[in-house]
Amino acid sequence: MGATRTITLGVDIGGTKVAAGLVDAEGTILFQTRVAMPARESAEAGFAAVRTCIESVFAAHPEERAGFTGIGICAPGPLDPVTGVILNPPNVPCWRNFPLAAEVQRVFGLAARVDNDGNAAALAEAIWGAGVGYRNVFYATLGTGIGTGIVFDRRIYHGRTGSAAEGGHETIDYNGPQCGCGKRGCIEAYCSGPAIARRARERLSELRHAASSPTGFGSAESKILALVDGNMDALNAEIVAEAFRLGDPLATEVLRETADFLAIWAGNIIDLLEPDVFIFGGGLAELMSTFFWRIREQLAKWCVNQRFAEIPMVLAKYGSDAGIAGAAALCRS
Repeated sequence: MGATRTITLGVDIGGTKVAAGLVDAEGTILFQTRVAMPARESAEAGFAAVRTCIESVFAAHPEERAGFTGIGICAPGPLDPVTGVILNPPNVPCWRNFPLAAEVQRVFGLAARVDNDGNAAALAEAIWGAGVGYRNVFYATLGTGIGTGIVFDRRIYHGRTGSAAEGGHETIDYNGPQCGCGKRGCIEAYCSGPAIARRARERLSELRHAASSPTGFGSAESKILALVDGNMDALNAEIVAEAFRLGDPLATEVLRETADFLAIWAGNIIDLLEPDVFIFGGGLAELMSTFFWRIREQLAKWCVNQRFAEIPMVLAKYGSDAGIAGAAALCRS
């Protein structure tokens, strides 16, 4: 790698790991590494992991440091993107009101930008990924939770206090299941990985105790039971996905229902924001892209905006590397 290129260091902090990588001006990740994150130890131990990860990048490519434009960091929220202070993230309990940006800048002498993972990933997609060519981008990551980000003209929309774009906690049914955030009926409580698994588990339990099923199949015929070897506690979204690929009717029904919930939610997003593009990322995005047709079909019932069909629904460019790319993008906006 040449020393004349403009390089940004992106750091992705999670509950179990810290990943860091070098990203060039075109959004290509040139190198990356990771270390364990001691999220339940002291604040000092948590920062030591971040420091070790950054130093390992410097050690591997010392010739690139002169070209660094800054260090971008995506971290679990709640956080303050203006001051770079990590407030009280449930997934990283070692940090409470921790001045992460200031500490990184103090140790490494480089400007540091901090934001949450949904915002950062949205920005990376807007400037380098599936959102290139669109002014207003809405990004949603589907996985263990549902995170979102809004980018207007290559700038993250933070709202008044930095807490905007919590789209995963938009309620679609106030009588719905309680979400981890405390509210009821959030889209995350219906369409996250754990929510999909819960609904599949409930459906199997209902069929198991029913003498017959109106859909024409009993729980004993479901491929899900075979995949978990009868252990319902082992049932997760990946198992549902595998059963769907094998043609299992129950898995197909659960995922079709998931698409219908996403259509209700997407209709609200479109009527409120009317973005130029709707980008889906995260571990479940490719699976649910199989049902994009279903979401579009159902949107006709859930959108006031009759031009919803003009808004493309696309898969994100960055997969598991969204955190590193997103963090680096923070220094390019």
